[in-house]
Amino acid sequence: MLITFHSKAAPDILMYKEHAKRMLDLLGKDSARGVITAAETGNAIAVLQTEIDADRAHHQSHDIERDIQLHHGDADEDHAHEQPEPVSFATRAYPLLEMLRAAQQDGRDVIWGV
Repeated sequence: MLITFHSKAAPDILMYKEHAKRMLDLLGKDSARGVITAAETGNAIAVLQTEIDADRAHHQSHDIERDIQLHHGDADEDHAHEQPEPVSFATRAYPLLEMLRAAQQDGRDVIWGV
C-alpha cells in the first residue's frame, strides 16, 4: 500500500506504507491518515534528524566492517556479484524531512491519507 504526503509548501511524496510507518511511529502519528501541523514541524524535523544521524552512524560502522570482510581474502576473489545494498532509513526519510523543512518555512501543514 502507498501513502502520499501532501503539503502546499512542497511537491507530493509517494512512499510505501511499510517505510512511512517507521517515520510516522517515531512522530507518534497514525499511518492511515493524519497531519503534522505547522507548529509540530520543528519537533518532527528534530526527531527525524536524530534518527537519520543514528542510522548514518550505524551504517558507517557497518560499511567499514563490510569492506574489511570483502577485501580480506585471496587476490583472485570475485566481488563483482556482491549482494545489493538495502536502502537506508536516512535515504528513505530524506524526502519527508525536506518536505517538513519547507512546511516549517512556509508555515504549512503536512497531511496524508485524505
